[in-house]
Amino acid sequence: MRIDSPDVEQLIDLPLGVGEGAFWHSAEQALYFVDILAPALFRLDPVSRALTRWDMPSAIGSFGLCRDGRAIVALRHGIHMFDFTSGRFELVAHPEADRPGNRLNDGKVGPDGRFWVGSMDDTPDKQPVASLYRVDHDGTCKRMLDGLIVSNGLAWSADGRTLFHSDSRGKFVQAFDYDLSSGGLSRQRRLCLLEEEDGRPDGAACDAEGYYWSAGVSAGCLNRIAPDGRIDRKVLLPVPAPTMPCFGGPDLRTLFVTSLTTDRTGTKREGTVLSFRVDVPGAPVARFGEPLDMGL
Repeated sequence: MRIDSPDVEQLIDLPLGVGEGAFWHSAEQALYFVDILAPALFRLDPVSRALTRWDMPSAIGSFGLCRDGRAIVALRHGIHMFDFTSGRFELVAHPEADRPGNRLNDGKVGPDGRFWVGSMDDTPDKQPVASLYRVDHDGTCKRMLDGLIVSNGLAWSADGRTLFHSDSRGKFVQAFDYDLSSGGLSRQRRLCLLEEEDGRPDGAACDAEGYYWSAGVSAGCLNRIAPDGRIDRKVLLPVPAPTMPCFGGPDLRTLFVTSLTTDRTGTKREGTVLSFRVDVPGAPVARFGEPLDMGL
């Protein structure tokens, strides 16, 4: 296993409680991300360091940008469309209105333009009462997996035919064959377990070579995981609790990483956004309602 300690740059001075959900907007050459509990959605220009903030009405677990310029946001009280200009919210679905102890968590737009979002047990007990949902272009919301504790780590292979997913409290990474035409899942398989010392799996991204980069939130690292589940590379970071990697920059070879505030190491460290260069480009991420150019 290769171990890297890259030269890392901190991009913001604003402390983040729970930084998450990083997305690279290639047309704008800008990074979008959230602070779940602030709660707020941000846009960062990595060159000028200009930071724009949109406050949310409740905890925002994740989001996707849309073809029409809006965002689809996963809030505590449901999935909404958000208009950046007017500030208006339009309810799409509230899939867990009957599960008040849960909140929506990690989400991402798939290569077919569908939005996927999971939930988590937000109580101290952390029971397997969470699920994973798919939101189609017409707003239809369908439960795809159940029995999860903390749904996390959504990312698709560069060819769009493999969906990776993790359960942060179950400590496993799994994969599915993904049907780009229907959004269906098949051939579920467990890839690996990641214990606390390995880096319990949080948010994730895929690179162009088909490897899965998982934020090791409990070990201050990223784990680059091969399609067969082997840890190919461990990237050591100067933050104790990284939450999500995101490939960006003009060549998709800059890795952005969000983190959360923690005193796990005995000293309080505030959440932030980091970046560093990598030797392999990332797989692009789509916008809601706008599939990537993959013959779809």
